[in-house]
Amino acid sequence: MESRNATLYQITLTNREVLQADGVLEVESFNENQITAISKLGVLVIKGEGLHIVQLNLEDGKMLIEGKINSILYVENKKAQVRQRGKGIIERLLK
Repeated sequence: MESRNATLYQITLTNREVLQADGVLEVESFNENQITAISKLGVLVIKGEGLHIVQLNLEDGKMLIEGKINSILYVENKKAQVRQRGKGIIERLLK
């Protein structure tokens, strides 16, 4: 368990329309359907419709997104995810 003095990072989602994330180090890519950011806890992928980054402060690690948010995903190892996409469905199922 983390110590009480450790910095907490949080994601706040309000009505699936506004997402506020802490601990953001960099925004890797973004468009209206997907935003990929590097955070202190791993790669963060937000998918949805009409997504817009309203505020981004990398010094404080804060990001504010508006739009219809359909999913929020942390990816542990981005290279593994890319390799996984290249495999066929049978290979992935039999792994």
